[in-house]
Amino acid sequence: MQQPITEEIPIRIDENGRMRVGNTRVLLNLVVYSFWQGSTPETIIQQYPTLTLDSVYLAIGYYLRHRDEIDAHIRREDEEGKRLQQEIEAKYPPSLTREMLEQRLAAKHQAEGQ
Repeated sequence: MQQPITEEIPIRIDENGRMRVGNTRVLLNLVVYSFWQGSTPETIIQQYPTLTLDSVYLAIGYYLRHRDEIDAHIRREDEEGKRLQQEIEAKYPPSLTREMLEQRLAAKHQAEGQ
C-alpha cells in the first residue's frame, strides 16, 4: 500500500479572521485577485516579495479546490470593507467636496486665461 503524500497548505487565519499566506502579512485575497487578473505565481511573488513561489502555488491550488468557500469569504470581506468605509466617511466627512474642487479648478483656469 502506498503512503499518500501530504503537503501543508500555507494558509492561516489571523486573529481578525483574515486568511493570510504562510507566516506573512499577505492576504489570500490579494493573491486570488492577482490570479483573477491573470498573474502567474512568478509575477505574484514579484508583487509580494515576502511570499515564496511554492507558497503561492499551494495557495492558488487551495483556492481552486475551495473556490466557492474562498469566493464567499472574499465577498464578505469586501462587503465589510465597504460598510466600514461608509461608516468612517459618514463620521468624518471630507473637508473638501468634489464641488469645491471643481470650483477651485474653474477659478484657476479663469485666472490663467486673464
